Amino acid sequence: MDITSVNYFSEFNCNTEIIMGNHSVQKVSEIIKNGGFSHALVVCDEGIEKAGILDVILQQLNKAYIQGTVFSSVEANPSTLTVEACYKVLQESNADIIIGVGGGSSLDVAKAVSILGTNGGEITDYEGINKVPKRGMPLIAIPTTAGTASEITIFTVITDHDREYKFTVGSRDLSARWAIIDPVLTLSLPPGLTASTGLDALVHAIESYISKKAFMISEVLALKAIELISSSLRTAVHSGDDLNARYNMLYGSLIAGLAFNNTRLGNVHAMSHPLSAKYNVPHGIANSILLPHVMEFNRVANPKKFSDIAIAMGAVSTDEGTELSRSFEAINAVKHLSNDIGIPATFEGYNISEQSINEMANDAMESGNILVNPRKTTKQDLINLFLKCTPTQSIKLPVSN
Repeated sequence: MDITSVNYFSEFNCNTEIIMGNHSVQKVSEIIKNGGFSHALVVCDEGIEKAGILDVILQQLNKAYIQGTVFSSVEANPSTLTVEACYKVLQESNADIIIGVGGGSSLDVAKAVSILGTNGGEITDYEGINKVPKRGMPLIAIPTTAGTASEITIFTVITDHDREYKFTVGSRDLSARWAIIDPVLTLSLPPGLTASTGLDALVHAIESYISKKAFMISEVLALKAIELISSSLRTAVHSGDDLNARYNMLYGSLIAGLAFNNTRLGNVHAMSHPLSAKYNVPHGIANSILLPHVMEFNRVANPKKFSDIAIAMGAVSTDEGTELSRSFEAINAVKHLSNDIGIPATFEGYNISEQSINEMANDAMESGNILVNPRKTTKQDLINLFLKCTPTQSIKLPVSN
């Protein structure tokens, strides 16, 4: 990095105590005892209940001799209605600590409810950045997917169905107090979810690495995350009981989260949110399909970093070709990885309409992630990118305000 050519100032934030290791979920009872808590609200989805992971958490509550109330109605792309329902359960239970366990959806709901527990109101009251007056309730975040890194980020993303809009709340006061990273809990994750959440983590790492806000600490974390994820994801998908691959995936997801927590992301996330809000495309799938197309768009803005990505993914070595030629290999490496783990190439099957592409481009332009994307982006650029990965790709839409 040439520090004379940039505003050389950075600030690294992580407000969460991270506990990582096989069977580290056993630390839940210790945290509860040390904090003197008396009642826990456990936030999860039905899959966590069916997989037996909820029983593991409840055993920890019994070990700590406290009561527990379970809210297990979290859906993919959770809505404001789900947050309201969970908050009502929190109020009725008088819980004094929240435990979020599951994928990003469950953790996002747990984080949203934690700030309502101390600030009241509705979650839409805090839409935007730094609008949370007081830190949320004590929260233990336990991921069971290697994807979102919601366990350590300052963001929660919720869908408002009335607006068909996925909005972000971002604040240091939103962070979980503790994150427990236990690879054993991810062993039961099905191949499809392993693939889509794992690619989501790779998107986090890549978008953080090429972000306009990237700096030395975030770059080191992001590049290491790219290396870990790209070398472990195939094994995690096709040999799900490989604990080493699961550990590396969670580690990669975690440090990618530490990176983008400080840099934000880019066009992939700006575009994926309206896809989820309007068509309920799973977040990981939306990001995975968009990634190679957005990389092709962004590559010219910073070929060196794309060369670095190709090397980190093992696609080329430092002495192969030129920096420019290596930059193309980053895109090819992502395409090969996506194909190997069964990620679809387009949004076929979601019945995306021509009109909604224009609307989704409008929504994406409102995202703060557009501002830190390495290549300046217009609405027409976003329309073109949407078209490249939908069955309507031969149609050219007019730009409208």
